[in-house]
Amino acid sequence: MPVRVKPMTLWRVEVDNQPGALARALEPLATARVNLQVVMGYRLPGDRTRAAIEVAPISGARAAAAAAAAGLQEAAIGALRVDGDNRPGLGHAIAWALGEAGINADFVLGQVIGGRHTTVIGFESREDADRAIPLITRAAAAPRRQRGTLKTARTRGRHAAGRARSGQRRRR
Repeated sequence: MPVRVKPMTLWRVEVDNQPGALARALEPLATARVNLQVVMGYRLPGDRTRAAIEVAPISGARAAAAAAAAGLQEAAIGALRVDGDNRPGLGHAIAWALGEAGINADFVLGQVIGGRHTTVIGFESREDADRAIPLITRAAAAPRRQRGTLKTARTRGRHAAGRARSGQRRRR
């Protein structure tokens, strides 16, 4: 399946870093039966007493009202959700493409379940997130196989000679 890259809006609240803070923030959303796909909670750097909770998606009046009741507000950070088939090196390919384009990721959260990956990437701005969409799409596309590399007799002979010098045998 091809990779799907979609902008997403995170909703965020800062809370006291105490047991039960996450449950209290999620309670209005659960009561309103909001189907969250992303929930992140983390302590704020440099302040052990404060934490941030971010969730997505919040869509519709009922969900927005529940989010407001929990103190959540739309975050200014640009974010993308990347979904697709997993393969070795995929995270590196995406990170490399972003780095080469001079785009810094504020955070990356990814997981693989049953051969499918879901990754959420936060950026310094929504403009950076928009610039990243085609880069991630290209980087995450399945690598193309080389079409029948033509090996000439001369090339085959050179490889065989190299194996003979190194003591390796050709496997069949």
